[in-house]
Amino acid sequence: MADDRFQAYIREHSQQLHELVVTLARIPAPTGKEERRAKYCMEWLLAHGAKETYMDAAGNVIYPYGESGNGPLIVFAAHMDVVFPDETELPLAESDGRICCPGIGDNTANLAVLLMTAAYAAKYRPDTGKYGVLFVCDVGEEGLGNLKGAREICSVFGSRIRAFYGLDLTMDSYTCRAVGSLRYRVKAHTSGGHSYHCFGNTNANVVLAELIVALYRLQVPENGKTTYNVGMISGGTSVNSIAQSAELLYEIRSDDASGLEEMRQRFEKTLESCRSACPEDCVLSAELIGERPCECGVNQKDRERLFEQVEIAVFAATGKVPVPEPVSTDCNIPLSMGIPSVCVGTCRGAGAHTREEYIEKDSVIQGLQVALELLHDSVC
Repeated sequence: MADDRFQAYIREHSQQLHELVVTLARIPAPTGKEERRAKYCMEWLLAHGAKETYMDAAGNVIYPYGESGNGPLIVFAAHMDVVFPDETELPLAESDGRICCPGIGDNTANLAVLLMTAAYAAKYRPDTGKYGVLFVCDVGEEGLGNLKGAREICSVFGSRIRAFYGLDLTMDSYTCRAVGSLRYRVKAHTSGGHSYHCFGNTNANVVLAELIVALYRLQVPENGKTTYNVGMISGGTSVNSIAQSAELLYEIRSDDASGLEEMRQRFEKTLESCRSACPEDCVLSAELIGERPCECGVNQKDRERLFEQVEIAVFAATGKVPVPEPVSTDCNIPLSMGIPSVCVGTCRGAGAHTREEYIEKDSVIQGLQVALELLHDSVC
């Protein structure tokens, strides 16, 4: 249970937390362009006593607390980027106890809770024993960001990290297994031409359409849960032009490394078969543009300890036990390195990855209690 100091901090700073959520939510942070939100986070931490805060080579904002330079570390991370491409102020509205804004739950509210937890550490200087703590506002979690920020953290500090806590999504569930993925950009290029005068020339759109049909005939492996998807397709010039070039984005996901590898091989075989069937004036190519690893070699007892911590912390704050689910998050990187990791949200809401996304306004207060409980339990 949270001690009196936790509860006092939450009561005294609930309005500040709300203001932080709505301020952050309006700051655009598309993946790869998180600079404005990163600048705000860094300045906010410095202003709230986290004097050691710095920005690393990837663009992560890091507050190292109780860090000796070579001792074991606990990481608390929340990603700054959102899936929306907006580079102007994001639209926000409050009504009926909800805060509505694109990216508000994934991941703005969790980012605000991370900052408030870091400020708690900076103010009250809790004893973390032999552990240092890294509070990380990270970049590149969404889409083709390819977990850039988490990769940098684990590359620099990996051998010292004893546990990695990700704050992401909602309190209803937590990550029990890493979902890995492979993302490809497939391009077709042909001679094209005028739709009437060059009728019969190879159409790049048709080439990709035939590939899509072949890909959707593939059977997924039985080991783990494996999925695939053509998420985007574009091409052509006009209604009266034979498409000279076209491209698609294709993704494979699996919570099992062998399933992911098996689908990689099936994709490559299918691509090669379609390439061999293409006319001479067609070039069909594929580029791997994103890869998220599955987990590997994590000690089961250590991970179960983290799961238990999360369940206890969320139950203490909400009266409900979160449901374990396989998810793709920042935790994929430490889990792929055998580092015990768990991801849990610190808000309630719905509509993630839609412009109608919202959170329950008061839920972040409970979320702050969850984060403070986890901070305390992780270093005891």
